[in-house]
Amino acid sequence: MTRAPSKNLPLPPLNAVRAFEAAARRSSFKEAAVELGVTHGAISRQVRLLEDWLGRPTLFRRLSHGVMLTAEGAALFAEISPALEQIAAAAVRHGQPAKTSATVLRVNALATFSLRWLMPKLTLLREAHPEIDLRLTTGNEPIDALAGDYDLLIRGGPDTFHGFEACHLLPERRLPVCSPELSVNQPLDRVEDLERHTLIDVGSMPRLWRDWLVMADHGTLVPASTLTLDHFYLAVQAAINGMGVAMGPATLIEDDLRLGRLVAPFPTLSLPARSYFAYVPVTSPVRAASLSVCRWIAAFDPASSVATSPAP
Repeated sequence: MTRAPSKNLPLPPLNAVRAFEAAARRSSFKEAAVELGVTHGAISRQVRLLEDWLGRPTLFRRLSHGVMLTAEGAALFAEISPALEQIAAAAVRHGQPAKTSATVLRVNALATFSLRWLMPKLTLLREAHPEIDLRLTTGNEPIDALAGDYDLLIRGGPDTFHGFEACHLLPERRLPVCSPELSVNQPLDRVEDLERHTLIDVGSMPRLWRDWLVMADHGTLVPASTLTLDHFYLAVQAAINGMGVAMGPATLIEDDLRLGRLVAPFPTLSLPARSYFAYVPVTSPVRAASLSVCRWIAAFDPASSVATSPAP
């Protein structure tokens, strides 16, 4: 067993040793001061303190363009410099690994995709890629209008934009959904049962319900009432709250269906929809991080998700 050093072991002031080593290595008090983040005068005082501690040998000879070690100073430097390097190496070996800064990834995604798919899974994404600092905003602007502002954009597709590569993320289809309570209180066994219900429309897609009814051979059906909302995420939330039957994007509501917040009364009758694509600038300096996120989204297993319900 290695014997512990005596508490009375004479050691020079560490700050003075560091100041001496830096000045000796750089042959300059001024450059040593810059390296250690102190003033020129502080280096001079620390060197004088070390000289006093050693019994006042002269360690440096002052020159017009800097300093030069004396014979005593050179001998001391030859032993102190390797000792400081050994201390630094020991600190690296036995200390915590240095944290590398995360890659900032600026992502702009569709609002409904963000709220109903990405946000409930964001913790899982961060755990899978702790090296990525994802900065998320939502929007519907055209891809080419946002060039240079973001590293990854999530929109419908496939589309082609100059300067971007497109990555397929997830497929999509749309089908009627409602709350379990509503389907119990007013059963939806047949398409014509929708006549007794409120159909929730999305303002930006006014023909969605009509197209689905035509596809289901009930193009003339008239519902009890309608409710029009601006966005898919509002329509889905209204359905969860029991306000009517909405046309839900199946991929984005997979957690709601799996956890019983929503039911699909006609699961085999769905409208095709554009898939979700990521668009990545080909010259992006963080392209590798963008593609890592794309691969994670595309390979996501819904059964592994621990989703939470978005706030109303």
